[in-house]
Amino acid sequence: MKNSILFSLLICCLIISMQSMAANLEVKITEDKPYTVVNHGEDLVKVQRIQDTDNTLSGTFTKTSRPCPPFCVNPLNMENGVATVAELEVVKFMETAIHSGNGVMIDARTPGWYQKGTIPGSVNIPFTVFEKSADDPELVEVLERLGATQRDEVNVVMRSLEKVGLFSGDKKTDAWDFSEARQLLLWCNGPWCGQSPRAIRALISLGYPAEKLYYYRGGMQMWQSLGLSTVVPSELSTYASK
Repeated sequence: MKNSILFSLLICCLIISMQSMAANLEVKITEDKPYTVVNHGEDLVKVQRIQDTDNTLSGTFTKTSRPCPPFCVNPLNMENGVATVAELEVVKFMETAIHSGNGVMIDARTPGWYQKGTIPGSVNIPFTVFEKSADDPELVEVLERLGATQRDEVNVVMRSLEKVGLFSGDKKTDAWDFSEARQLLLWCNGPWCGQSPRAIRALISLGYPAEKLYYYRGGMQMWQSLGLSTVVPSELSTYASK
């Protein structure tokens, strides 16, 4: 009982402390949102903007020009039904879909990029995983971890009914049932990066419902240009290996 009361007091003190710190933030995310908190693996990470108003970008993300191809400017809308989002929608996704366990934010870049730093709350599933053959064990494991269910041989009559829109047929293929699949928000290095668009196209080709997919076109370049928090993974890992 005594330990429970002490724990509650510590939580109250922590909340009051964070509220006090928030009141002192000059550079907020929005006028009424100084910061947010997201689960990153087993840790809680505070996401806010850099408070130094003289801060500037450095390194790779200061570049304006890269050879095209492969670094070509992507369109705003990737595929029909896939929503393109910006930073505030990413924050909302952190606070809702990730918090509830109904969504996964995917850093679709290759492991070398991920190791340099990622957006808090993201897991690394390289776009190349989604482009593997449909029966590849790594792809199968990743899809199952994302909430998809591999199907056994499907009755011909039942499949015909599904294809005309019955029994959640729009969320099923001959090989996969995506009815309970999680919402996915995918991103990579920015508007010139083709890694998350390739991942999205591969997911669509596998039958993943477009309405469960979100594309953060700004990626790491826009995220960092707004001074938002990033984290460096403590050790290199991918979602498939967890």
